[in-house]
Amino acid sequence: MANQNAMGAMLNAYPDSVGGTLGDIVSVLQRPELKNAFTSFYILPSIFNTDLDRGFSLIDYGLNHLLSAPEDLEALKKLNMDLALDFILNHASVLSREFQDILKNGDQSEYRDFFIDWNRFWEGHGEMTAQGYVQPDPALIKDMFFRKPGLPILMVRFPDGRDVPYWNTFYQKVQYDRVDAQDLMHAGNLQYGEADKLAQLVNQALDAGKTPKEMDFGSLNGYREAVCDYLEGHRKYLGQMDLNIRSPLVWDYYRRTLETLAGYGAAIVRLDAFAYAPKEVGERNFLNDPGTWELLDRVADIAKPLGLTLLPEIHASYGEKTYELLASKGYMVYDFFLPGLVIDAMERKSGVYLKKWVDELVEKKIRTVNMLGCHDGIPLLDLKGLLDEESIAGLIDTVVGRGGYVKNLHGQKNVYYQVNATYYSALGEDDRKMLLARAIQLFMPGKPQVWYLDLFVGKNDYAAMERAGKDGHKEINRTNLSPADVEAGLKKQVVLDQLELLRLRNTQKVFSAAAAISAARPGARRENVENYIRRLEKLEELTGSYPGVEKAYAIQAGREVRIMVKPEEVTEDNMILLAREIAKKIESELEYPGQIKVNVIRETKAVEYAK
Repeated sequence: MANQNAMGAMLNAYPDSVGGTLGDIVSVLQRPELKNAFTSFYILPSIFNTDLDRGFSLIDYGLNHLLSAPEDLEALKKLNMDLALDFILNHASVLSREFQDILKNGDQSEYRDFFIDWNRFWEGHGEMTAQGYVQPDPALIKDMFFRKPGLPILMVRFPDGRDVPYWNTFYQKVQYDRVDAQDLMHAGNLQYGEADKLAQLVNQALDAGKTPKEMDFGSLNGYREAVCDYLEGHRKYLGQMDLNIRSPLVWDYYRRTLETLAGYGAAIVRLDAFAYAPKEVGERNFLNDPGTWELLDRVADIAKPLGLTLLPEIHASYGEKTYELLASKGYMVYDFFLPGLVIDAMERKSGVYLKKWVDELVEKKIRTVNMLGCHDGIPLLDLKGLLDEESIAGLIDTVVGRGGYVKNLHGQKNVYYQVNATYYSALGEDDRKMLLARAIQLFMPGKPQVWYLDLFVGKNDYAAMERAGKDGHKEINRTNLSPADVEAGLKKQVVLDQLELLRLRNTQKVFSAAAAISAARPGARRENVENYIRRLEKLEELTGSYPGVEKAYAIQAGREVRIMVKPEEVTEDNMILLAREIAKKIESELEYPGQIKVNVIRETKAVEYAK
């Protein structure tokens, strides 16, 4: 990374999260109140040309003209802020140039195999259905994870009238346009009156959410085939289509994308949905081994000469140890455990599990990007294996009791992926807890990522959820702040205090990547209890061996030794010489962190008894 403090705090926001455009966010970052608060900015992917999923359905990686401009990126560079940007390895939008070329040219498209043709993938490994797709042998998909009911396919119409299934792990939507009489007259040998009546029936059915196959044409049912064929031939799609990583064209696309991101000023590239990209018949389609690691290695080979650090994003439980595997292969990992552990520590009034996690990070030298809140929610699935089931259930109840919203994992009951809430609301909208949580985060090992709404102590936004409708639960934590909201926020002490902590984190060398850290008492870094006790005993033994010394006490976790001398044997002048001699003895014979204060004390007592 270009920035001198590569582990400095990183702002996280959509380009329209504050003020409405990236330029508005730049203006806020230029304010004196935010000076030195951030060294990096993770801009979510709606900065690009996208259509769905708040930016995670990429049409291409050109800048979104409505939300950003090259001048905004230049202004961030002048603030000495490098960027973190998303690269979605698994999929691209139906509206991408490549997929649109397939819809236009079918088998003649140069991008025919840029995406995964479901039937070609499963050829010879299942039965062809009447609907035109291969149903894989059950034994071959038993270890596969599908995020939605049924098979992950989108049937698309080719120019020759065939419906071809393409692999579609994430979102999809098929749209049918309303018709008029002239459309249907051309679809079959219909009179105007017949076509007009059919158009009314079709449009009523479409308004009711019906597909062509579900429509009732009444007395005009004889035209069903012609009308349905017209509708299907003119249908439109939205969706995120899985890329075929076996295609050389996909790897050309990967290379161009990484070059584009580097040109924008990216230092970190967050790899979204990477674990779904490698697919093999009969193998897992999520975190395939060794396919996932081979994919990452090839992407890393492209990224490294461009000066890019890869940040693979993956949600998996602590017990699966996926984070450890990623770290062992040299990658930074997202610390999705910290948000829940901080709340757990506050509710439990004990940091025992939080400390356990810190100790593991230090011991295994795991490089992380950590957070409190983010654009999704507070992850809970990840805590399994670190917290017991009862504690996780209690954590869910606590956050939900404070207004959070639970979304079951891909429709599976009682499998909680996350609780959607602002982190401030999850903490009971308590300024002291918010400040403590931020301090804990900033003193954790790793690079801290700060969700803009947490910084401005945003509360749960139920109105935004309602406006978003079904599946709009994530909007509870995505309130767009107006300039007036920013002005009001910068008058709040809890916001100013967070900014002061961020400045401390970014400007002090002790927080550099090379710094050591410990969750134990001062002076105990890299020591276990047995070694600690042995060191204190040796310190007391060494300092207590000098003539005239009555007793030596190691205190302050070994950072000070108090030596009581006999006043009749050690004069005040000799005290100074004795302290200097003992200090030199400690330096030559003992190993210890930091420094040790040698405090020689000479007491003269006068004792008398009243009778």
